[in-house]
Amino acid sequence: MDTKQRAQDKFSSHEAELRELSRWMYDNPEVGYEEFMTSRRYVDMLSTNGFDVEYPVYGLDTAFAARIGSSGPEVVICAEMDALPEVGHACGHNIIGAAALGAGLALAPLVNDLGIRLTVLGTPAEEALGGKVDLIKAGAFEGVAAAMMVHPATKDIVDPEFLAVRHVDVEFAGRESHAAASPDLGINALDAAVQAYVNVALLRQQLKDSDRVHGIITHGGAAPNIIPGYTAMSWYIRAATDERLNEIYPKVLRCFEAAALATGCGFEVRQMGHRYRDLRSNPLLVDLYQENSERAGRSMHRLADLPPETSGSTDMGNVSYEVPSIHPMLDLHCYPIVNHQKEFAAHTLSDDGEQAIRDGALAMAWTVIDLAEGDRWDELQAH
Repeated sequence: MDTKQRAQDKFSSHEAELRELSRWMYDNPEVGYEEFMTSRRYVDMLSTNGFDVEYPVYGLDTAFAARIGSSGPEVVICAEMDALPEVGHACGHNIIGAAALGAGLALAPLVNDLGIRLTVLGTPAEEALGGKVDLIKAGAFEGVAAAMMVHPATKDIVDPEFLAVRHVDVEFAGRESHAAASPDLGINALDAAVQAYVNVALLRQQLKDSDRVHGIITHGGAAPNIIPGYTAMSWYIRAATDERLNEIYPKVLRCFEAAALATGCGFEVRQMGHRYRDLRSNPLLVDLYQENSERAGRSMHRLADLPPETSGSTDMGNVSYEVPSIHPMLDLHCYPIVNHQKEFAAHTLSDDGEQAIRDGALAMAWTVIDLAEGDRWDELQAH
């Protein structure tokens, strides 16, 4: 029996358990840095199956490192776990986590024969806060030969584009007054927030098609008869590359500053979470994953062969600047239902969602086998 078949048989022995894990996560969503039940579920499954688990780890209460293998190059498979507020696992992190654990369990009995060290890394708070950036800073990826994960979506793309992003909160400070009796004595912080929104809307005319600036008012005032003395907004500023993000970010800040100046308000901008970098897919990993996904029964597109479009952002982009990485997207065949909709969360439990767990886990496991059996580690660094 060849190595890949052994990995597939091992995965199949855990497949029902992995599907149950995904369904349990759907029913029990936990937001970033609060994934206590979920991380414990991951840890229990991995430790029961021979992994040496450190939990918590790297200074994060819900992060873990599940390791197996005593020598050789180290491969990290990232297991995300956090959900979104209100819409739960509408980004499919239940599929991501189940596929990561599935790949790890498939490879676990083979690591010594392959001469590798394998780590399934529990990475909290991908949504907006950037847990992987915390893990990078703590040394979780030092000396790692390759890192990978998969993500559910509405297309099969082996080398997707992900945008660099900064998440900022903006506060405007004015002065309260009676809105009918003494409006002239107030300084209207809601006017500043509305003006900032309009300023950004006008700026979009001068932005590139791949740039994205979008925000919401999170606090608009206390009552209609009170001139708002305080308002708050949350914004995402995105661009195709780190360099482009550096170009447009100051322009967006001037939109906020101009609104404050026009209304007489004070303002403060605070970065929330970590800055995310654009994703750099390693060419060798892309080639191997595409071949192995085909073997698993899922044909993958290349970004260059598709019409231009933009995507979201991921802290896996930061990892890709440190370690040869891939982050393939797996189609759940549900468009126009898309990520970050409640309906997408529900679709993660469909047959297509469960197939994505299997296809993603096997393609990752087989890609690691090809790296090890072909001794292609030096080629990774060449790219």
